[in-house]
Amino acid sequence: MAKISIVKEFWDFLKTRKRFWLAPIIIILLLLSLLIIFAQSSAVAPFIYTLF
Repeated sequence: MAKISIVKEFWDFLKTRKRFWLAPIIIILLLLSLLIIFAQSSAVAPFIYTLF
């Protein structure tokens, strides 16, 4: 439940401050962090590291 309130609070911040340009940056950072977390324990890791 706390995670949902954080997302709602962030969305309210974006709406009131008109900072919608922050949303894609946050989404990309979250996707990259998830990719790194899941790649550490899989056989795909050597292929992902060659991308960077």
